[in-house]
Amino acid sequence: MRAALLAATTSAVLLAPAPVAAAGASAAPTVRCPRVPVPAMSRPPRPSPPPAVPAQRVVGGVALDTAGLVVPADVAAPPAVSATSWLVADLDSGQVLGGCGPHEYGTPASVQKLLLAATMLPRLDPKQTVTVTDDDMNIEPGSSAVGLVAGGRYTIETIWLGLLLNSGNEAANALARLGSGTDSAAGVRAMNEHAHHLGALQTHAVTPSGLDGAGQFTSAYDLALIARACFAQPTFRRYALTEQTSIPAQRAQRTKGFAIQNENQLIYRYPGALGGKTGFTDLARHTYVGAAERGGRRLVVTLLGAESAPKRGWEQGAALLDWGFTVPRDASVGRLVEPGELTATPSAAPSALAVPGAPRPAAASGPGHSDAGWLWSVTAASGAAVLALMGGLLWRRRRRLP
Repeated sequence: MRAALLAATTSAVLLAPAPVAAAGASAAPTVRCPRVPVPAMSRPPRPSPPPAVPAQRVVGGVALDTAGLVVPADVAAPPAVSATSWLVADLDSGQVLGGCGPHEYGTPASVQKLLLAATMLPRLDPKQTVTVTDDDMNIEPGSSAVGLVAGGRYTIETIWLGLLLNSGNEAANALARLGSGTDSAAGVRAMNEHAHHLGALQTHAVTPSGLDGAGQFTSAYDLALIARACFAQPTFRRYALTEQTSIPAQRAQRTKGFAIQNENQLIYRYPGALGGKTGFTDLARHTYVGAAERGGRRLVVTLLGAESAPKRGWEQGAALLDWGFTVPRDASVGRLVEPGELTATPSAAPSALAVPGAPRPAAASGPGHSDAGWLWSVTAASGAAVLALMGGLLWRRRRRLP
């Protein structure tokens, strides 16, 4: 009885169900996502995700609790892609226009750098000049690097551009350290706290760069929350559309200056592109986040677990954006929750937590709320407390999974 009450409360009060054609609720039959065949190749086994938490799979709407396709009724079918999961949402209203396995766990690769940006951009002065340390240079041999050198002196803006244009893993270490004020490990803790604040409950960072680490996961839905927080910041929007910049020479280290270019092909080839982030590791495969504006609408696409053939990640993202712009403005299958919404006090008015289809401003972003430890999951407290709050939902903390 108590479990049924809590489940009903979660769906009705917090998570805004929306009408859909492909999958109306978790009990409905799963509709297969349109997928393209991919070439046979040798791939390492993907890491086992943590156990699914039912309350996390309905964040944003009960229709999003599916491993298959969820789209509004009477809209054109989305394009076939190789990504194992994806989501398209409106950056401004927060409406989710459709997705494939929106809450399925995936490995992020370098799109995790967006969580670093959402967390640390408000904390750091872009004009400040800082020194790169030996610890910052501790990255996996052969992994993506922008070319910073230990002992080199760079502005924080230069390091951000090295991160977002060239996916520099040493830049990620430096920014995590600088933003936390101590070291990159503290920066990762801040990233996880901020992810929780944003409502990205399925996201757990282990490295600031997205280099693979045990227990590191996210979801297409969570990436949309994180991207929305990034695009709400003017500085990020400027960085994301920067086509090229220069990394200055370091005379003390006897290194010459050099130019770098933005690796996100969307900004060169897609009209109205706003930017985004590419990612790849052997475990994660290709991951992608991209955003664009058309006809006064700003949409974001996130995808995980894609292959580069027959289309690269950004091309799959572009195809899904094209589809998203054909979806009527008043059609949705759920919504992106607001920062702090899922950690609101129990006394918050239930009606303020979920209004299906209501327009919402782009999410503001700031330093994450401090917590005692990483919060992997959120559960309802007790049936009696829920009744006392007249349908409210009391969330409590649980320790993260290893």
